Amino acid sequence: MKIAWFCIPAHGHTNPTLKVVRELTDAGHQVFYFSFEMFREKIEQAGATFIGCDGYDFDMEDKENADRVGKDKVFATELLVSSTLALDEMTTQKIGEIKPDIIVSDSVAFWGKLVAMKHRIPYVSSTTTFAFNRYSAKYMKESPWDIAKMLFAMPRINRQIQRLRDHGYPVKGLLEIVQNDNETNTIVYTSKYFQPCQETFSDRYHFIGPSIRPITEPVTKTAEKTVYISMGTVNQNREFYRNCIHALGKTDWQVIISMGTNTEHFDDLPANIQIYETVDQMAVLSIADAFITHCGMNSASEGLYFQVPLVLFPQTPEQGAVAKRAEELGAGIRLQSISEDDILDSLKQVLSVPDYKENAVKVSESFRACGGAAEARTFLEEVAGR
Repeated sequence: MKIAWFCIPAHGHTNPTLKVVRELTDAGHQVFYFSFEMFREKIEQAGATFIGCDGYDFDMEDKENADRVGKDKVFATELLVSSTLALDEMTTQKIGEIKPDIIVSDSVAFWGKLVAMKHRIPYVSSTTTFAFNRYSAKYMKESPWDIAKMLFAMPRINRQIQRLRDHGYPVKGLLEIVQNDNETNTIVYTSKYFQPCQETFSDRYHFIGPSIRPITEPVTKTAEKTVYISMGTVNQNREFYRNCIHALGKTDWQVIISMGTNTEHFDDLPANIQIYETVDQMAVLSIADAFITHCGMNSASEGLYFQVPLVLFPQTPEQGAVAKRAEELGAGIRLQSISEDDILDSLKQVLSVPDYKENAVKVSESFRACGGAAEARTFLEEVAGR
């Protein structure tokens, strides 16, 4: 079987796929992975053939553009269309050479779905966030004003869609591109239990559980309670980190903070606090008793996989959806502010109330019961008729 796989230039969307790619290549299938140079090494280590999308006027690589996408749907549509058309000649040529049996595309790498539509190749969505339909979409809050702005914008959006049609993409409208339905074959990297509104999804949705990397650098537990704090790779909120250090430096807990390039701003740390640019997150979570997280899907899932109750501090609507679900299942508590008192009180609550740990264990058990990469491989083989 030959698989063409498309992804966006983001660690959180690429990393979960690599176990599936390795499972496929180990089984003798060929994977041709359309991505970006920064991910080449990881993709090739998983056994796939890397195909670079760099250098094609691909505007989604620009961070300012990426930040604007979530706020401006007209701009997002124009960017999607322009990016798809920038890649059009290259993808058409490569698809003609590869002749894939199936196309797998990240749920927001819409150009991959469009390529499948254009070339009439079976398509599977790879969803590293929650699966979203009209029921679970309530977790991504949109105000009436947001909806009104979308309606006013539709004529401009439709002009962008026409550009796709003019280049041979058989697209009826924007929703056809951005929204999967119950007829869409989909891999979701979570469990049915953690997925909101799971009963509304058809059996074409395979919930294979999160991809958990092996521990490479074990971390020593040095206190009865270990607290881990990470806000992902982009958060630069120094006041938040400073308040964490001030509040938790007075405790007898072991505190490990991963804060990216912020570390040079913090000297004279209390003896119980260690800060790093990066850590082996699996190793830290394996000894942690509580985790303050920005609620990125991967980080939250990794924490819950290791049965760690969460203190939830989401920064985006997508992260807000993860936080809402963890809170609903009783596996975490939302941080009300970045004040020292709120930080300390939230941690004391998840560390002292047994329900949070018990509910984190339930989510962990649901993850471990999933079929993982092997289930994904079998599913893709079925879709491709192999």
